[in-house]
Amino acid sequence: MGRADLHTHTSASDGELTAKELLDKVKSKGLSTLSITDHDTIDGYIDALDKSEKMGIELIPGVELSTIWKNREVHLLAYGFDPESASLRNLLLRQKRARKLRMREIVHVLNKKGLEVDYDEITAYARGANIGRPHAAAVLIKKGYAANVADAFIRYLSMDEILKINTEYTDIESAVRIVKESGGVLSVAHPGPLYSTDELKEMILAGIDGIECIHPSHNFNVQKVFTEMAKSMNLLITGGSDFHGSPKSDYDPYLGVVTLGTQHVEALKRTCNNRKALLKD
Repeated sequence: MGRADLHTHTSASDGELTAKELLDKVKSKGLSTLSITDHDTIDGYIDALDKSEKMGIELIPGVELSTIWKNREVHLLAYGFDPESASLRNLLLRQKRARKLRMREIVHVLNKKGLEVDYDEITAYARGANIGRPHAAAVLIKKGYAANVADAFIRYLSMDEILKINTEYTDIESAVRIVKESGGVLSVAHPGPLYSTDELKEMILAGIDGIECIHPSHNFNVQKVFTEMAKSMNLLITGGSDFHGSPKSDYDPYLGVVTLGTQHVEALKRTCNNRKALLKD
């Protein structure tokens, strides 16, 4: 039975490795199935297509969408959609714009706190990637304001003024509609540290197909709770390492360790195929 990782990031968003470098690392870990789930972009997935086929790695279309639910930012993992879908592509363009506007607001807050950082510095560091707080963290470290990424987030990038910034991210209902119209499925990303079971159940009523039960932030008991919930609600079970590449994430050692079983991957693919078949009717 092959092993899968359905939650990874590349330099197309806030990961350290290019898509091709990630594929090499994935191959060395013995994984047979991968989904690149960069934040609000599928550029990494597209970059990996040719090489993944040559390497014999099954590449499932994926993206981690930033959405708004009850004035809270919620990340949804979308899988198996048609990457050529016009409505999905338009959504990702809007999300990219929202990220840029959010970063300008983050810079404004940091400047008010006396930190000399510039929006153009952060975009330069991002090198065309979908911009996010890890890019701001890198600049804060470079300028001596923080010792490392965790320090940057704790001291600055998780301040209330930043967490309360109004964003133009899509609402959860629109994301669900667009992904489903593109033949894909959606799963709530890493819910363990973020939502109560009641909140998660309410969120799922928006039309979400699954729960990311398997994630480095979930210990065995949390994983068991979410797995039982998914089974009782007839939902898909997804999971992965949330790999970003050192020093972006504490989860990096879990690549090749935190994996998803073939049966769950096949269930996800069946759901996508059935959805696409219904769309053609």
